Amino acid sequence: MDQKRELSSIDLAALVTELNRYEGAKVDKAYLYDDDLLRLKLRDFDRGRVELMIEVGDVKRAHVADADHVADAPGRPPNFAKMLRNRMSGADFAGVEQYEFDRILTFEFEREDENTTLVAELFGQGNVAALDETGEVVGSLSTVRLKSRTVAPGAQYEYPASRLNPLDVSLGGFERHMRESDSDVVRTLATQLNLGGLYAEEVCTRAGVPKETPIEETTDDQLRALHEALERIGDRLRSGDIDPRVYEEALDEEDERDGDEDRDPRVVDVTPFPLSEHEGLPSVGFDSFNAAVDEYFYRLENEDTDAGEAPSDASPSRPDFEGEIAKQERIIEQQKGAIEGFEEQAEAERERAELLYANYDLVDEVLSTVQEARENEVPWDEIAETLDAGAERGIPAAEAVVDVDGGEGTVTVALEAGSDEDGEDADSVRVELDASTGVEVNADRLYQEAKRIEGKREGAMEAIESTRRELEAVEERKAEWEAKQAADDGDAGGDDETDEDDEEYETDWLSRASIPIRSPDDWYDRFRWFHTSTGYLVIGGRNADQNEELVKKYMGKHDRFFHTQAHGGPVTLLKAAGPSESADPVDFSDQTLREAAQFAVSYSSDWKDGRGAGDAYMVAPDQVSKTPESGEYIEKGSFVIRGDRTYFEDVPCRVAVGVQCEPVTRAIGGPPSAIVDRAATSITLEPGMYAQNDAAMMVYRELKGRFADQSFVRKVASADQLQEFLPPGGSDVVD
Repeated sequence: MDQKRELSSIDLAALVTELNRYEGAKVDKAYLYDDDLLRLKLRDFDRGRVELMIEVGDVKRAHVADADHVADAPGRPPNFAKMLRNRMSGADFAGVEQYEFDRILTFEFEREDENTTLVAELFGQGNVAALDETGEVVGSLSTVRLKSRTVAPGAQYEYPASRLNPLDVSLGGFERHMRESDSDVVRTLATQLNLGGLYAEEVCTRAGVPKETPIEETTDDQLRALHEALERIGDRLRSGDIDPRVYEEALDEEDERDGDEDRDPRVVDVTPFPLSEHEGLPSVGFDSFNAAVDEYFYRLENEDTDAGEAPSDASPSRPDFEGEIAKQERIIEQQKGAIEGFEEQAEAERERAELLYANYDLVDEVLSTVQEARENEVPWDEIAETLDAGAERGIPAAEAVVDVDGGEGTVTVALEAGSDEDGEDADSVRVELDASTGVEVNADRLYQEAKRIEGKREGAMEAIESTRRELEAVEERKAEWEAKQAADDGDAGGDDETDEDDEEYETDWLSRASIPIRSPDDWYDRFRWFHTSTGYLVIGGRNADQNEELVKKYMGKHDRFFHTQAHGGPVTLLKAAGPSESADPVDFSDQTLREAAQFAVSYSSDWKDGRGAGDAYMVAPDQVSKTPESGEYIEKGSFVIRGDRTYFEDVPCRVAVGVQCEPVTRAIGGPPSAIVDRAATSITLEPGMYAQNDAAMMVYRELKGRFADQSFVRKVASADQLQEFLPPGGSDVVD
């Protein structure tokens, strides 16, 4: 039996109530392990230390862990963990909710200066996004850019399309969704009703309905029994009536004969209440579902570690390529299934819309009858009774009505779909109608729904292409690693040598056949910008309007203002912090200041005039003013500087442009000392004879030729994208 590696929607519904008991706990620190396991350390007045774990990799879980189950803190925190510490240290945990019936949890944290929402996506490839009070993404583990939704810094967070909640659906809605399927009962419950395989089988067992029963053969009584079984599960979750179980595999006779009866059995599942589907499996009970989930995943992790121990003659440093390949292949299969489902759903919606027009007179009579009755204030139950009586008298319009839902204001009709390929009558199709509108509006609604579903299909196709590129990259890395090991076979190398080889391999972007794209979406992209070799952001204006904007909107009191002695230079700001971050005074290093000065000089008229060097000065923000002396006039984008200046003389006009591959993929440019080490490869330029667009094309061709994956360069560092980093005027490539 396969081991559970992801929490289901029903599991999350059971967990939410228990997690909310920690409301009021204060955030102490955030940690990130292996790019997919987030740990939030909290302090609770009554319970003491609280460890909230959120994992979104191959294993997907969210729960509070026993302190003994928590690994030691990792080394230097990555940027995502640093961001969370800055925003959330000292914040109060305000609660958690499950988004609709999806595998998404939203954790709320409140602090006097700012609130933060953490969205944990425990489905697909998994993700964690931090949102500000407006719902804008501050940071995320992964950037998502699909036609259907976007999750990227600076963008409003978008949830996936809504899913049907099978625990809340009415009997009429349940019957309609089931009848629309052309599959069997258990597959329809698993996919169309979003239950997943295990709980779909459990509902069938509890309802006493054979799993493989074709939908067209199910009776109304069977559908009612299935719905009642769902309702009982929903009522149990809402009331908190749980009896958690961790299930273990059963050792068979062969295991015992082999002497394995003494080994600990593997864990295979964790559920909020006992399941009939697991009857016969040994299980361990727990007082809370959270404790059961914690124990299950702790044992699962230990079992994975034990199973992954290599024999003594194996290479211990070998990356788990097979596991990553299997993961990507599994994701692709899931995405293929989603695409097929979207195609079927869109076609079904279009078919229903066309049936409305094919049966226009009949549908119009149904709607007109209901609308006239409602105008006369006839209750919905009386309308249903009248239609039932009309059906008994053989009135075609009344016979077509199969459900009247006054709460939703809808009428469901069954329309004949015509004949199938063999000339026999096809099954009727149920169409739910908004009783307050006409045939055309109802048909248009169905057509629009088909378009919406097709949009989801296109998004899924983009996702599958991205996953295929990831798979190709893993396979290429595996081949390269094995080739390197074969070449190094017999060499006497210690651990230090292995580490050096791994480091060299990890940064060998140029030879990789496929490089996954991780596009950033930073607020400063529309300006000129670069990050200094010490990590500080420098931004400059491209025109007078941006110069004005930078000073008025983005200049902080601890920043530094740079400008060239020559007229026609950009306003350049060395930022002490981001626009929404608090900042303390910064003692910038000489190298950082020199790089900011070189940036100001290189994008000024010094370059355009062909000079090899220029002078720049630096002042504090409070020395910059738009107020001229009496009788003087200041042009747009210009400013008055008062007080002493710090000068940088004979600063070289030099820029480097290149392609960054880690941690994001994009074109970058700026002073060579800040760019060369950050880029996978780069080219340095100086003032020269080639026009800006010609120089950009030269650089693009050279950079593209250095990469094995030339399509990657076209996507992230095209000639147009590289031109954004070239100074105005002529340029030459430096040998």
